[in-house]
Amino acid sequence: MQLALQQVSLPYFRCEGPLKVKFSERIIFYRHFTFTGLRYSIINYLCKVEEQMPRFFLEIAYDGTAYHGWQVQDNAVSVQEKLNAALSVLLRTEVETVGAGRTDAGVHAKQLYVHFDSEAAVLQNKEKFIHSLNALLPFDIAAYRLIPVAADAHARFDATERSYAYHVHFRKDPFRHLKSWQLRDTPNAEKMNIAARDLLGKQDFSCFSKSNTQVFTNICDIKHAEWRWEGEDLVFHITADRFLRNMVRAIVGTLMEIGLGKKPIEHIKAVIDSKDRAMAGTSVPACGLYLTSVVYPYIDNSK
Repeated sequence: MQLALQQVSLPYFRCEGPLKVKFSERIIFYRHFTFTGLRYSIINYLCKVEEQMPRFFLEIAYDGTAYHGWQVQDNAVSVQEKLNAALSVLLRTEVETVGAGRTDAGVHAKQLYVHFDSEAAVLQNKEKFIHSLNALLPFDIAAYRLIPVAADAHARFDATERSYAYHVHFRKDPFRHLKSWQLRDTPNAEKMNIAARDLLGKQDFSCFSKSNTQVFTNICDIKHAEWRWEGEDLVFHITADRFLRNMVRAIVGTLMEIGLGKKPIEHIKAVIDSKDRAMAGTSVPACGLYLTSVVYPYIDNSK
């Protein structure tokens, strides 16, 4: 990455040598610098990027059974840790990815996008790169597509929609173990769908969020929420602009109370209005939850 300093006449300021400044989870400027009299915020006016590191989106999928969620953990194995390690080997430099969002321990993803920056020549042949990356990844993580994007594209902040599916089955099946939630009693899907209508729209969903999460707002815009019979399985589909931590599993648990006759249909509205996690149902097991889709205005998901 080549950088140049613009000459700007400012009092008490001197800028020179290698500088490293971090913006929006990525390093943008490199130069040594010394200065007096002004705050760090002035640096971006004095340092001009002549050439930025190319950015790529990577589409992946994974079986989350063996992992303590997506995000790197200090004392547990995560999907991001495995992906970063494989990319670092292939690109022959340390690579840090940024994902579209987090999934909890045991949650699966049929589609997740991450971004990373690299100038490595191997990226020029996208098919070969995907093949080589998959050879380095463990069997339960797969890379599907490499997509060149603008230098300021962001896997987390640019996503406009995220969709999840929660799978429930009712007959013992060894092939669904840790891939779906087995229930003994069959809930009333019609009642649950009537209740799910109260989830739609932009609302404060504090009642479905874990406490002490580091977010600025608990307001989400749910665009679709529906239970469907898919063969012998009952599957809950939900789409929103964003989700809170543990939100989908808490919603499913609350709707299940209605479907199993433990609560009336009107209960869901009372839970939302309360903004109280204690009012909502128990979080259902992670094994049935799948992140199914992440939407961006500049990526074609039909491919």
